[in-house]
Amino acid sequence: MARSKEDLRIAARKRKNAVFHGLFLASTLIGVVALVMLLYQVLSQGLGWLNWDFLTNNSSRRPERSGIYTALIGTLWLMAITAPLTFIIGVGSAIYLEEYAKDTKLSRLIQTNISNLAGVPSIVYGILGLTIFVRVFAFGQSILSGALTMTLLVLPVIIVAAQEAIKAVPGSLRHASFALGANRWQTIVRVVLPSAMPGILTGSILSLSRAIGETAPLIVVGAAAFIVRPPEHLLSQFTVLPIQIYTWSSQPQAAFQNISAAAILVLLIILLGMNAAAIILRNKFQKRL
Repeated sequence: MARSKEDLRIAARKRKNAVFHGLFLASTLIGVVALVMLLYQVLSQGLGWLNWDFLTNNSSRRPERSGIYTALIGTLWLMAITAPLTFIIGVGSAIYLEEYAKDTKLSRLIQTNISNLAGVPSIVYGILGLTIFVRVFAFGQSILSGALTMTLLVLPVIIVAAQEAIKAVPGSLRHASFALGANRWQTIVRVVLPSAMPGILTGSILSLSRAIGETAPLIVVGAAAFIVRPPEHLLSQFTVLPIQIYTWSSQPQAAFQNISAAAILVLLIILLGMNAAAIILRNKFQKRL
C-alpha cells in the first residue's frame, strides 16, 4: 500500500532530525576530544613540576629555579580589582538601561554600541587603555592601568548578560511590588535583582573567565614579561600568569615548556575556583526563588 504524503513528510523530518542530531553530536565530541587531549598534554608535561617551590619562587632564567610567585600575585591583584569594578559598573548600567532609561534614539544607540563592543578585538582595548590610563591619567605601566583596561574589555559582556537576566524577570512581579506600596528602587533591589541574579552571575563567570586569560591588552599597557618583585600597591609594575606562560612557552629549552604547562595548571585551578564560587552563589539564589 502506497504511503500517504503525510507519512512521507514525517519520515523526511525524522531523517533530517537524525542528520542534525549526528552533526551536533559530532561537533560536541570534537570539542570534548580536543579538550581531553589538551588536558592530557598539560598534565603529562606540568604535573611533575608542580610543587611548593614552583609556587613560591620568582621567575628565573634557569627553569629548575623558576616559579610563578610574582605572576600569581599579579593575577590575584588584577582579578581583585577587575571583578568588583566589572560587577558594580556592569550591573548598574544594566539596571539603568532596563529599568530607568526611556526608549529613545539615544538609549537605542547606546544599546547598539554596547552590543557591538562585545565583539571588538581585545588589542583595541589595550590601545585604549594605553592612551587613557597610562598616558592621560598618568597611572603608568601599573597594575591599576591593567585592571581598568580589563574592566573595559569585559564590561560589554556582563552588561548584555545582566540586561537579558533583568528583562527575563516577569512584569507581574514588578506590578505586585508596586501594588504593595514599594517604589521603583525598592522593587529593583528586593524583587528584580534577586530574581535576575542567577543570570547575572552566569554573565560574570563568562566575563571574568575571559579577563583572567587575556594577554594582548596587558602587554600593550605595559605588563612586564620578566619581573622579580610582586606588586605592592596599585601603581606597581606587574606581570600575570598568561604573560608568564607565553614567555616560557616561547623559549627553546624543553624544561621551559614543562614549567609553562605547570603554570597553565595553576591558571586552570584559579579559573575553576572562581567559576565554582560563582556557581555556588548562583545556585543559592536559584533556591530562594
